[in-house]
Amino acid sequence: LAPKNIVYKDMKDYIANFHQSVEKKIKAKKDTEMAKTPVTILTGFLGSGKTTLLNYILREQKEKKYAVIENEFGAVGVDDALIRNKFKDEEDIIEMNNGCICCTVRGDLVKTLHKISAMIENGKSLDGVIIETTGMADPAPVAQTFFADDKVNNSFRIDAIITVVDCKWILQRLDEEKQGENEAVEQVAFADVVLLNKVDLVDAEHVKKVKSRIKGINASTKMIETKYSRVDLTKITDIASFTLDRVMANDEEFLNFDQEHEHDNSVSSVGVVLDGELSMDKFNDFIQYMMKNKGVDLYRSKGVVAINGMSTKFVFQAVHMLLGGEPTDEWKVGEKRISRMIFIGKNLDEEAIRKGAQACVVRGSGEAAVEEAFTFGSGDGFKA
Repeated sequence: LAPKNIVYKDMKDYIANFHQSVEKKIKAKKDTEMAKTPVTILTGFLGSGKTTLLNYILREQKEKKYAVIENEFGAVGVDDALIRNKFKDEEDIIEMNNGCICCTVRGDLVKTLHKISAMIENGKSLDGVIIETTGMADPAPVAQTFFADDKVNNSFRIDAIITVVDCKWILQRLDEEKQGENEAVEQVAFADVVLLNKVDLVDAEHVKKVKSRIKGINASTKMIETKYSRVDLTKITDIASFTLDRVMANDEEFLNFDQEHEHDNSVSSVGVVLDGELSMDKFNDFIQYMMKNKGVDLYRSKGVVAINGMSTKFVFQAVHMLLGGEPTDEWKVGEKRISRMIFIGKNLDEEAIRKGAQACVVRGSGEAAVEEAFTFGSGDGFKA
């Protein structure tokens, strides 16, 4: 037999070489993964502040080039109008409407990512992709897409799942009993980072309760308090926080691609598109009626409308009874004055909503319809 010290030296060399080989393979795999185009998934329940966050990212990181995939629950797109002016190239923002990205239009997400991948292969420079899901989306099936399709997996990596929560309403959302999955719970469970938005609307004790509840669902997530979705962007972009190991530890069935997401069938959306300008007074009355009488069932209301006498587009957004609105971009010369709005909630009367909205059109034929559909009352609405 060889002397013990020589055997030990050979084994030591062997182990050292083995470790070096393993480290090289790990580094090569990591380098390959990091070379892929990073994807940030923005999720969160209706009205939490996702689009506000997206606008903030695009405004503050003008030097970066992003492709944005915008998904809306209803057939009428509103969010794209709120962010489109941030892009020079129309192809850099892609709408996916009339279905949820986690189920109904999931196949469209794969096609869209293939399209973006082809653009990159043909020389288009991109710093990343941002996906804003609907407020009704379960982020798990969205994330699964990046592992289920080989081309997508080879081209992209999930950088982080960022969940925005509305501090005022999130506890109610988490406690809500639904016919299908509770989306708010799923959104928190899969978050790498949770933005505790709208902390200015609640007291410190309430924020403490929210944090405790979120930690009970997802102990490993990072939480950041925000107002108006404003955050240090170095804490939510290019952070490489998403790991498959963490996700699998929380959900062993994550890579079971046959799972289906079930929405609460009692939740629906009503999208309205109106050709022509609206009377500010009538629009005020219509929105105030909706907030005061239907607000409990209205998860989310938003729109970009043309107001008679205003040269700018008017944006309104509401979560239940909390309403805000402001003028934004100028209407372009020759641009058709079209108003788009969407209402998402439970037990919505689509016919009544459409009649009420139509009655706001200046010189429209729906003057009488407003009394038939609604009994409007005065309120503190928008001011021209």
